[in-house]
Parts: sequence; structure tokens; C-alpha cells
Amino acid sequence: MAKPKRRYVCQACGGVSTRWQGQCGDCGEWNSLVEDAPQTVFSAKHDLSSGGRPIAFEPLDAPGEKLERRTSGLAEFDRALGGGLVPGSAILMGGDPGIGKSTLLLQAAAHVAKSGADAVYVSGEEAAGQVRMRAERLGLSDAPIRLAAATSVRDILTTLGSMEAPALLVIDSIQTMHSDQIEGAPGTVSQVRGCAFELIRYAKENGTTLVLVGHVTKDGTIAGPRVLEHMVDVVMSFEGERSHQYRILRSIKNRFGPVDEIGVFAMEGAGLQEVANPSTLFLSGREEPVPGSAVFPAMEGTRPVLVEIQALIVRLQSGATPRRAVVGWDNGRLAMLLAVLESRCGLNFSSAEVYLNIAGGYRLADPAADLAVAAALVSALTDKPLPGDGVWFGEISLAGEVRPVAHSSIRQREAAKLGFGKAFGPAGPSAVEKGVRFTGLDLLPKLVDRILASA
Repeated sequence: MAKPKRRYVCQACGGVSTRWQGQCGDCGEWNSLVEDAPQTVFSAKHDLSSGGRPIAFEPLDAPGEKLERRTSGLAEFDRALGGGLVPGSAILMGGDPGIGKSTLLLQAAAHVAKSGADAVYVSGEEAAGQVRMRAERLGLSDAPIRLAAATSVRDILTTLGSMEAPALLVIDSIQTMHSDQIEGAPGTVSQVRGCAFELIRYAKENGTTLVLVGHVTKDGTIAGPRVLEHMVDVVMSFEGERSHQYRILRSIKNRFGPVDEIGVFAMEGAGLQEVANPSTLFLSGREEPVPGSAVFPAMEGTRPVLVEIQALIVRLQSGATPRRAVVGWDNGRLAMLLAVLESRCGLNFSSAEVYLNIAGGYRLADPAADLAVAAALVSALTDKPLPGDGVWFGEISLAGEVRPVAHSSIRQREAAKLGFGKAFGPAGPSAVEKGVRFTGLDLLPKLVDRILASA
């Protein structure tokens, strides 16, 4: 056997280097390389083609036990998961500190325990008394949850092996767990990877739904090795500002349901409360139309959400460089859209400051928002309000064309449900919903002409 080589692992991205250096060559993070346990190097003559145990193959249509989802008691949580908790699945939930991850999972565990199933909550960050104090504040003191404060994976698995496998196992958080078989402090790449592997294997073998709480880095990504996201079945992100009331639970990866599904919650004194109709949250009081405001029907997975896009144009008198400030949208896409409006429509934004905001702290990634953003910018530039009962959706190309987008009928149906009677979108064959008057636009200059011609 060859001599083991030293290696250094980046704590931010999981990159491996053969020598220590101040900056990681993969992600550029400083002072993040830590020496990992030596990796065993086998000789080239080592052969794995014999000596193993034969495995059994099964056809796809082999009869087996059908997995039935278990409800968590929170409809918005189940929606983001794709319908509920799948037995034997591993869920990784990340989010900023204080956003409400522990509160949400404690409420879900309480509902599961009250329904007659067994729920285990293991906290590695708080003492049992602190978790009990939070449960008392949430009114969940009577929930028959098995609560423990532990950080040793060996102790946790030994205890679980001596009892009947629970339906739900919550580990808060995976960065605090450690294994005595792995060198390194808790939170290092090797510890997180090894502890997660052992917990996931237990969940798969016993049909337990495992939820791992993950810390996040300063740029919002889940801390630890990126392989952790590949090991689990579902990756969820709990988003929102601590100063705002509303929280969004977003599914980033889901092997059992659609991706980008969201669940909306409101943080109140009694915990996280579900928001059944989030469209009303992101629309401000619209008694009178205001210039620079456009409503966009966004699609989050299979759920339509109406959000308000607000734009403000400020003319500069001096020769100062104009600012471009964006909240909730992509800076690069705004720059591209301003270039198309100047080049194809003859509008002048070069001598004005442009401010764009998605109301309610919402973050948009849907390319169909281009038309709504363009309408808000033109409305703010000309100081002419858009129709108060209209919604806008469509993707804009560099040639100034309004391209078709998916789920046009679902967007219009959600708009009609909230009292919007007009819809502006890509021209061509489109399903028109009852109660909505649809207007097709094929070129961006036609949008500008329509706004300029309005009273």
C-alpha cells in the first residue's frame, strides 16, 4: 500500500488541494483550507472484480410496497415538498440564522406526533430546556415529541436502534454532529459528509423521513461540501428577511415532486402561520393607478403568484454617473432590458437613475417578467400609469420581440381570481380565460406606443 498523501479541503466549497494555500483555487475563499484525514491510496494492482457479495437485480415492474406520503400538518410545507413527507427520504433545509427553520420543523414534528406517529427531534445547538421553552411559546407543550440534545452520531444511532424506528427524525443541525471515527472538528467537510451518510443510511433502511438543518454561508449557499446536496433527496431553502413578516420555503431539488414549488408563511407570535393566498401579500393598496407600477403573474413551480413590480426614474441635472439599483431581480437582465428599450424603442435612460423593486421582498427568476418590467420602466419614464386592472407577462429578446412563455392560461386564471380584467402578453395563439380580455403584443415598440397613447 502506498504512502498516504496529505490533502487540504476547502470548508466553503469542498475543493481539494494537495498543499495548503491562503486562498482556495476553486471558489476564491480566503483561509478556508483545512487539513483533512489522509486518504488511503491503493496500489494499481488492487482488484475489486472478485471477493464481493452478489447483489440481486429487480425489474422495474416488480411488486412492492407502495410508499404513501405522510402529511406534516402544514399545507404549505407539504406543497413545497410536492405533497407531503415521503418515508425513507432525506431532506436538507437551509436558511439564514433566525429565519425560522427550527420553529417550522418543531411545528411539523408536533403535528406528526399528535397524529399518532413517532417523531424525534435532536438538537445539537440548543439544550432540551431551550427547545421546550420554544414549544411552550408556540403552544406545543402537549405534543408527544421525543426530544434530545446530542451531537454524537454514534449515540444517536445507538439509541434509535434500540427503539422502533420513528416516522420523522429532525437533526438540528448537521454541522454540529460529529463521529468518533472521523478526525476533525464538527462542521468540517469530512465530519459533515460522514455524519450525513450514516444518518441517511439509517433513514433509508428503516423508512424514516430524515430532515437535516443546514447552516448557510455569507452568500446564502448551504455550508459544507456540495456533495451533501447530492446525497439527500430534497433540498429546501427558507428565504426572507428577519425584518419582514413573511417567509418563503422554496424547493431547490426534489426527487419526488416538482422543483421551485414554494410555501408561504407569516411569522407571528404563535409561530409560523400558513398563507393560503400569497398573491394578496405582494400587491399593495391599489386604489389609484401609480406611474411605474406593473403587476406580473409569476409561476413558482405549479403555483401562480401575482407580484407588483415598481420602477422609479430620476432625471439627473449634472453629469454624474446614473445609478442602477435593483431589489428582487437580476441586475444583468435589467441592464439588457434598458439597452433594448434604448436601441429598439428610442427611449433615453442613459441620463437617468433607474430604481427597480419587487414589492414585499419577493425575488423573481421567471424570464416572463421582462414585459412587466419594461412596462413599469416606460410608465415611470413617461409618468403615465398603467391600467389598474391589467397584468403583464412575456419574455423580451434582444431584437425587441415579445416571446411566448409557458402557463399563459394559469397566469390569466390567477389574475381573474383577484379581479384583474386585462392581460397583456405575447401575440399568437393563447388560451384566453373567461373574464380576462387578452391583448397580444409581438414587438416591444408597440408596448411603448400603447403607453404613450394612453390618457
